[in-house]
Amino acid sequence: QVQLVESGGGLVQPGGSLRLSCVGSGLTFKDYYMYWVRQAPGKGLEWVSYIGVDGVTDYADSVKGRFTISRDNNKNTLFLQMNNLRSEDTAVYYCALTRIGNNRGQGTQVTVSS
Repeated sequence: QVQLVESGGGLVQPGGSLRLSCVGSGLTFKDYYMYWVRQAPGKGLEWVSYIGVDGVTDYADSVKGRFTISRDNNKNTLFLQMNNLRSEDTAVYYCALTRIGNNRGQGTQVTVSS
């Protein structure tokens, strides 16, 4: 059974940084594309970023240049480094196996506020 567990969220001021982590189990982690998606209050799931099995990455326009996705296959861990955070980045962040959020974990709350 696939399990993804996110951590690293919190309250941060605009312009600040956070690093999210996601540990996977029950899957051969290195064989999967991995995704970050988020859900802001009152809105639907939004794709944020993905990283391929070969390390190729892509980002939503809203986070391009500010967020960096990476992975450590030896530790079955996915990361999202978030810099220059904005209030509109406030959301619950999930790691997932698909762009639409399949198999996502319980999420980690990111709140950007002064």
